[in-house]
Amino acid sequence: MSIGSEFKEFALKGNVVDLAVGVIIGGAFGKIVDSLVGDVIMPIVGKVFGGLDFSNHFIQLSGAPAATLAEAKKAGAVIAYGNFITIAVNFVILAFIIFMMVKQINRMKAEAPPAPPAPPAPTPEDVMLLREIRDSLKR
Repeated sequence: MSIGSEFKEFALKGNVVDLAVGVIIGGAFGKIVDSLVGDVIMPIVGKVFGGLDFSNHFIQLSGAPAATLAEAKKAGAVIAYGNFITIAVNFVILAFIIFMMVKQINRMKAEAPPAPPAPPAPTPEDVMLLREIRDSLKR
């Protein structure tokens, strides 16, 4: 088998295509969660904590004073722990959403409980009569 045909067989397997689709959708979903956290959740968290804006929390390592993270990065090395907090919240939200999705998928995949057995059909009248005759002959 040539390398080209082996690669074609590998690339066209269902699992590889499913993985590729999952990565693409995951990337797009990640951007949605980034926007949700950055544009909706973090401003609310900031408001609850008295106007706290995590995006401008940093430690300047060069010693030069800076008012914003962008200025601090231009001045030299900086530890942007505010960005880390935002990304950590992003991760927690994304992990929770994925957990809920997997939970729902597993619930849909779960087999339905087996139906209770049907009650036995009533015995036909002719069989009942034959049993009565049999029983009367045994006495």
